[in-house]
Amino acid sequence: MTHAQGMGESGLAKLIELNAFHAGGDAAMAIGLAGTLFFAVPSGEARGRVALYLLITMAPFAVVAPLIGPFLDRFRRGRRWAIGSTMAVRAFFCWVMAGGVATGALWLYPLVFGCLIASKAHNVTRAAAVPRLLPDGVALVTANSRISLAGSIGAGVVGAAAGGLAYFGPQWPLRFAFVVFAAGTVAAILLPARVDSAEGEEDVRIADIGRRLRGISPSIGLALRANVAFRVLSGFLLMFMAFLLREVPLPGWSATVQVGVVVGAAGAGNLVGTALGALARARRPELVLSVLLGVTAAVAALAATFYGLVTVAVLAFAAGFAQQAGKLSLDALIQHEVPESVRTSVFARSETLIQLAWVVGGGIGIVLPLIPQLGLGLCAAGLAAGLVVVLRTPRGSVSTAVEQPRTPTGAADR
Repeated sequence: MTHAQGMGESGLAKLIELNAFHAGGDAAMAIGLAGTLFFAVPSGEARGRVALYLLITMAPFAVVAPLIGPFLDRFRRGRRWAIGSTMAVRAFFCWVMAGGVATGALWLYPLVFGCLIASKAHNVTRAAAVPRLLPDGVALVTANSRISLAGSIGAGVVGAAAGGLAYFGPQWPLRFAFVVFAAGTVAAILLPARVDSAEGEEDVRIADIGRRLRGISPSIGLALRANVAFRVLSGFLLMFMAFLLREVPLPGWSATVQVGVVVGAAGAGNLVGTALGALARARRPELVLSVLLGVTAAVAALAATFYGLVTVAVLAFAAGFAQQAGKLSLDALIQHEVPESVRTSVFARSETLIQLAWVVGGGIGIVLPLIPQLGLGLCAAGLAAGLVVVLRTPRGSVSTAVEQPRTPTGAADR
């Protein structure tokens, strides 16, 4: 899978496989920290701690978001080291956390914050590197679909092993995460030299995504807004339902099992969205996004009206599917609409925006009162509003197909 269609020769296969280390290490780290940072403390205290967790995480992103693009542009000839640094930082922090995770000491929290920021920074940095390794004839949406699939496989395999190690104590999954991240650091440094190439690229500031790209196609701005909605929904559901099911569990199963069902459904939806990612290339992306917004809004309304474990699991599946399929549709639009000279820069900026959107959604899920009809109803209303925005876009101003990337014709096109 990773070496097909010339991906082995171009070096993209190594970047795809690297994402298995990235996602697997994050999964092992989450398993090692789950008991200490969430389930092992009283509900009220856990909610306050996670709120602080997201606040401190979101604050750096609010500052870094306008700066991370220019930083990557200056780091173009060192992207391998930038990606490797995000792995090395998490490896070091996991090893340190393994020594104090059993006590639940407060000094763990800054390290967890650092790991989350490094994980998000990895996603942004990797996004800037993907276009440089695309072989001829391979769409960006195809490459990112395989990167996501490799991450899902890595998270599943490493997460299962870390779950077994957790039997001997929470420090062992963290030590395992150290090994995975250390291996990922080496793999990142061994990426092809083309990752560092910046030949023919131009810079685009994050504020230019809405202004300059409007002259190319408004569909990219719409795709960005739709993906922001999907990421806000994903972050919101994770935090809101985790606390809701923990404090007011549904009858029949334990709170831990119910949270596991919801998270598992979201993961399954993400995996299915990745597997069907090729459809984003064969269909009009704006049509795909409209359908996703409408379906998730309807499912959210259904879950709010008939609140139960089954309807919530269906909503989690729909949210995971929409998040992944929407991201692949955005990738297809960027490859088709954006000239190659600025495509890498735009891709990195869009990744920054949607990573920040997840943090914002998680923050809303924490501060909102734990009333299922209120939270799920707001999800339905927000998604419906996003659908209205998409449907009101003039038909003549959006692209009609995404098949091959466009070649820039001159300065006016840029």
